[in-house]
Amino acid sequence: MARLAQTHGLTDVQQEILSTVRDFVDKEIIPVATELEHRDEYPQDIVDGLKELGVFGLMIPEEYGGLGESLLTYALCVEEIARGWMSVSGIINTHFIVAYMLKQHGTQEQKDTFLPRMAAGEVRGAFSMSEPALGSDVSAITSKAVKDGDEYVLNGQKMWLTNGGTSTLVAVLVRSDEGHPEGTAPHKSMTTFLVEKEPGFGEVRPGLTIPGKIDKMGYKGVDTTELIMDGLRIPANRVLGGTTGRGFYQMMDGVEVGRVNVAARGCGVAQRAFELGVSYAQQRHTFGKPIAQHQAIQFKLAEMATKVEAAHAMMVNAARKKDSGERNDLEAGMAKYLASEYCKEVVEDAFRIHGGYGFSKEYEIERLYREAPMLLIGEGTAEIQKMIIGRRLLEEYRFQG
Repeated sequence: MARLAQTHGLTDVQQEILSTVRDFVDKEIIPVATELEHRDEYPQDIVDGLKELGVFGLMIPEEYGGLGESLLTYALCVEEIARGWMSVSGIINTHFIVAYMLKQHGTQEQKDTFLPRMAAGEVRGAFSMSEPALGSDVSAITSKAVKDGDEYVLNGQKMWLTNGGTSTLVAVLVRSDEGHPEGTAPHKSMTTFLVEKEPGFGEVRPGLTIPGKIDKMGYKGVDTTELIMDGLRIPANRVLGGTTGRGFYQMMDGVEVGRVNVAARGCGVAQRAFELGVSYAQQRHTFGKPIAQHQAIQFKLAEMATKVEAAHAMMVNAARKKDSGERNDLEAGMAKYLASEYCKEVVEDAFRIHGGYGFSKEYEIERLYREAPMLLIGEGTAEIQKMIIGRRLLEEYRFQG
């Protein structure tokens, strides 16, 4: 067992789950990840394997057929999966954000309808906040829902849906001015709709189009898409929680879970980069000895290992805080910010240790080098995290003069 990134105080059940996932990653993901990534191929066999392991139901309560595990267990599993191939952790993350939002905010009918099938991996989730002109400014959403009898009619264009094609249930955040007078704060006039659809591309239900995959620098294999709503009719019982105007808060709650997940992904990718760097440094010889014996390389390895350890500790702390029922936006923001920045730095140092070979597609580090930047942007940029952290610190340390 590796010395770095150990988590103390885990139960026997947690240790068994993690051991099973790590074994799956070593045998089923790492050997094929780079080849699939270069082909930008959806990892169907890997997804089926994770479905069999019960990973899609990890955090869904036992009463709905899930394992009822904690956010910490989930985050540690994500860390292991991202160590194998970050794209796979993205397939699971969006599913879990939707399942978490349903568990926390859904009506009883919505929970009964979706959670058992989500636990089995039959229904797969995606969530949609962003729009083409939106960036980090969620309050500027222009997609709209208008009440029409017992239904709502949705119009607008959404962007950056992970699992946009393969998912069958999308939680979509839109503006809904119904019941909210003119001048209402933007975040109080948003609603999350649960949109069921067929998997695939093109018109996947009347009024809903998934145009196709966006071609990306990294984070391949998983499908990232747009979503276009043109007269999409959704019944009123598919408003998450049954009440309009709560969408912003529901989404932000889900994103907090997502930020712990992205921190865990950063930890996993950094761990893999360290493993590759420390292994290569002991095999590659220059000036008559392994490069690991050169002080310059040892310094790099020392810095990389320290960053892996620090990011892991912060991620675990953020997950445990959310599990305890406490507010964790400060800790989740810090963990996401630090883990993604450190991941980028550790990957780059491993890339430098590989020298010219790091530039070759034959070596795994080339893939990691293209994957790490997504973590700097996903679930809120580093700048957004720093804004959240700064505001929360000023709340906690308000000047009393």
